[in-house]
Amino acid sequence: MPKTIIKRHKKTAQYFTENLGNGIALEMVLIPGGSFRMGSLEKELRSTSDERPQHEVTIKPFCFGKYPITQAQWQAVAALPQVNQELKLDPSYFKGANRPVESVSWHDAVEFCNRLSNHTQRPYRLPSEAEWEYACRAGTTTPFHFGETITTELANYDGNYIYGNGVKGVYGEKTTEVGSFKIANEFGLYDMHGNVWEWCQDNSYNSYEKVSIDGSAWIDINNNKSRLLRGGSWRTYPANCRSASRHNIDATSSSYHIGFRVVCVAA
Repeated sequence: MPKTIIKRHKKTAQYFTENLGNGIALEMVLIPGGSFRMGSLEKELRSTSDERPQHEVTIKPFCFGKYPITQAQWQAVAALPQVNQELKLDPSYFKGANRPVESVSWHDAVEFCNRLSNHTQRPYRLPSEAEWEYACRAGTTTPFHFGETITTELANYDGNYIYGNGVKGVYGEKTTEVGSFKIANEFGLYDMHGNVWEWCQDNSYNSYEKVSIDGSAWIDINNNKSRLLRGGSWRTYPANCRSASRHNIDATSSSYHIGFRVVCVAA
């Protein structure tokens, strides 16, 4: 059986901490501005046509959640005054304060951002799809931010399946506590591959033929029903966890493998 060699190194990231009360904090990492090639080439294994054409995008600096939003963070914000809709205080199927919140719709995630913005007096929102991929890649061009393949020593996905020269691993069949793999990318973000799918602002679209190059979200007023997910989850194939992989779904959908993380642009 082939062995997977994992090299680890330490790096320092800039971040700030938002106090949500009762000892619950939200860590936000500064993502420096820059340009990158968004999407994949046809030669990338298991890539799909909606990831093309690969194109240059320029991203302005922003702050991004160090981890997916946890259940403890969700409960703290869900207890704040309503903005546009009600929120369930404890929606998740897999319980645990430090597990990612899941079983939340796109509309739920937007309401969370609105309540958090009102509470902190800072503008929070979901990432654009371009911001998400830029933050995930952190300067890399490989299918995953840690290299050409993925293993269950690095991320939480269905280990019954392999990607490229990877090896079979474990299939935990549930979420894991955020940061539990202790693997961050070069920007200092954890769990960008697997664990839970993450909502983005954008409406779904089938290719990058007409997208903007400034990193802003693609909003289609004639197609407001579906939104985009990124990152894969604990129950997906490893190919779905690639940096370029995209999945569209109805914005009202909520499932035990869908969560999110937040952006702040004025911290």
